[in-house]
Amino acid sequence: MFFLFILDINKEYIMAYDLAIIGGGPAGYNAAERAASGGLKTVLFEKNAIGGVCLNEGCIPTKTLLYSAKILDNIKSASKYGILTDTNPGFDFQKIMSRKDKVVKKLTSGVAMKLKAYGVHFVEGVATVQGDKDGMINISCNDELYSVKFLLLCTGSETVIPPIKGLADTEYWTSKEALELKELPKSLAIIGGGVIGMEFASFFNSMGVKVTVIEMLPEILGVMDKETSAMLRVDYTKKGVRFLLGTKVTEVATRKVFVEKDGKQETIEVEKILVSVGRRPVTTNLGLENLHVELQKGGVKVNEYMQTSHPGVYACGDITGFSLLAHTAIREGEVAVNHILGIDDKMNYDSVPGVVYTNPELAGAGKTEEELKASGTDYHVLKLPMAYSGRFVAENELGNGLCKLITDNEEHIIGCHLYGNPASELILSMSMAIDRKLTVEELKKQIFPHPTVSEIIRESFFV
Repeated sequence: MFFLFILDINKEYIMAYDLAIIGGGPAGYNAAERAASGGLKTVLFEKNAIGGVCLNEGCIPTKTLLYSAKILDNIKSASKYGILTDTNPGFDFQKIMSRKDKVVKKLTSGVAMKLKAYGVHFVEGVATVQGDKDGMINISCNDELYSVKFLLLCTGSETVIPPIKGLADTEYWTSKEALELKELPKSLAIIGGGVIGMEFASFFNSMGVKVTVIEMLPEILGVMDKETSAMLRVDYTKKGVRFLLGTKVTEVATRKVFVEKDGKQETIEVEKILVSVGRRPVTTNLGLENLHVELQKGGVKVNEYMQTSHPGVYACGDITGFSLLAHTAIREGEVAVNHILGIDDKMNYDSVPGVVYTNPELAGAGKTEEELKASGTDYHVLKLPMAYSGRFVAENELGNGLCKLITDNEEHIIGCHLYGNPASELILSMSMAIDRKLTVEELKKQIFPHPTVSEIIRESFFV
């Protein structure tokens, strides 16, 4: 239930709430549910579709496509396991894309139902902060005014479009357009070898598209562990993906990408171009200047409680520019809501897991060797090939994989990096170990189910 006040001048209604959330992505809608369940009168604003970029244009649709690609890969390799299939299995691309849309629709409907069940007032429209007065923050949306005690900013991020010569005059894709395809191209150049770029490289490669990945850095996948990243790159090179590392895109034109490496220039002829060089926080056109919210490095500055420079304003998810991951955003939203409710809680980024949903998968949590070397910190590495796991061998004929554990001088687990299926499902246990500062000796006493791929973690303790 909310209160209504009438403004004589504008004849507008002011609707009063405890908490307003701008942005209906993972951070926003999960925080809204937590807040409402905690007794806060909550209003959630979303200018596009409920679920945000992750549910509609990112995490979920890409993983749906990648699963179709994985099934196709499995059918292609079925003979290795004694299963006889069509020598040239095909696929219905329209059905693949249609299924993706169906999955997204089902999940967005589910989110909307949950919000309604919790009593969250959902408003579709562009919300703008007008300022604050008498301890209340004023927000306008759809020609209506809202007055709230607390504001949570969850506006997410947007695709970075690099200043490449000719790009503005050339038809290209971002991840959004790549997810809206009606037919496959014969060839594709992906500018950027980060997580998003590699997942699209994986999908299109499985679909039979000739893929070229162009990356400015010496290795793909940015801040992920370099050893496992290199293993992924080598495996995809064998699958036919071409990688141009340490390479700069100097210009693009219709069906052409001009690159330069070590002073040598090359022209790559492709049917389509996908730009995937990163994302940046959305902080403009929100009215944040009316609350004097402090920014840093393009994102909103927050403390360990996700609180901004304005005591009544919180920010979670990509808008902070710190960890552009949906699961991080969800946890940040919980911390923010808990702080508003007076529950003791702080954000900790030491063990946030990251996953690349290629085939095979790659996952990591905690410190990397590269980070530790750069900081001059002592560390030790325990690692084994995935082939030491019986279950992995049984399910991955001639498959490549690695389990790498990193410890400090007291044998606390401070990092874990996995390459091989199902890395995405295994990384949580090590993320928890890092968070709880468990030692190798403590973890040796844990009983791992047999036969599972997770046993590779226990085997690594005895290296």
